[in-house]
Amino acid sequence: MSPATAAAERTFAANRADARVALTVADVAGATRRTRVLEQGSLRVRFPAGAGTELEALLVNTAGGMAGGDRFAVDVAAGPGARLLVGTTAAEKVYRSLGPVTDVDVRFTLSAGASLRWLPQETIVFDRARLARRIDADLEEGAALVLAEAVVFGRSAMGETVAQGELTDRWRVRVGGRLAFAESLRLAGAIAEKLAAPAVAAGGCAIATVLQVGGDARWQERRVDAVRALACAAEVGISAWNGIVVGRLVAPDGAALRRDLSAVLAALATGPLPRLWLN
Repeated sequence: MSPATAAAERTFAANRADARVALTVADVAGATRRTRVLEQGSLRVRFPAGAGTELEALLVNTAGGMAGGDRFAVDVAAGPGARLLVGTTAAEKVYRSLGPVTDVDVRFTLSAGASLRWLPQETIVFDRARLARRIDADLEEGAALVLAEAVVFGRSAMGETVAQGELTDRWRVRVGGRLAFAESLRLAGAIAEKLAAPAVAAGGCAIATVLQVGGDARWQERRVDAVRALACAAEVGISAWNGIVVGRLVAPDGAALRRDLSAVLAALATGPLPRLWLN
């Protein structure tokens, strides 16, 4: 490697974001309170005032987006009986990369009786972006998790498409130390062409997954029936088994996806949506 190339790589590395938020919450006299907050780099977490026993936490990326070579991590731990909602102040944007991936690592640790609702706004992926995300959740028996993640490939209102790029999304959920849910998604290369295929997204450019772990199986079946009765612009599929509910959405654009994802979460009776979803 020439000195000029080495210097360019050092400069590139020095300008990459390396950010982390670690949040621990506990039940204190019937209300959830934060007991530990760590903020590093461009990630922040804020707690708007609210009523009720559930604590709301909002993640803020002061960098204004993510680029190739950036690394972001979020660690959330909830003690027995704690109830937490985590959202974001805005849709996250993943910009074009010159080669390195954008790395996102999300980890949840939930004690027995704890509940976490992970409801960030959409992730918007731009042309030639490269995103690698991992979500790992460890739940004790009796914990409950609701996780909804939406990805929009380009802003259709701006005439954008994602002709090329890469998305790798790996989810692992363990309950009582046993693997209960695992999936990996990879879209690489000609993304717009692949999304156009009938067996992939039939031309849709916005996708979402809803995962619910924990709860009464008979109640879940009734809520799944409520989702199937919805009239949605998106294509929606949903299944329930062994205390797990998984819903999939494919929509023609981000606005339709947001409306239908909100309707699905309401039909599942997961709780009030983050207020910023409604603005």
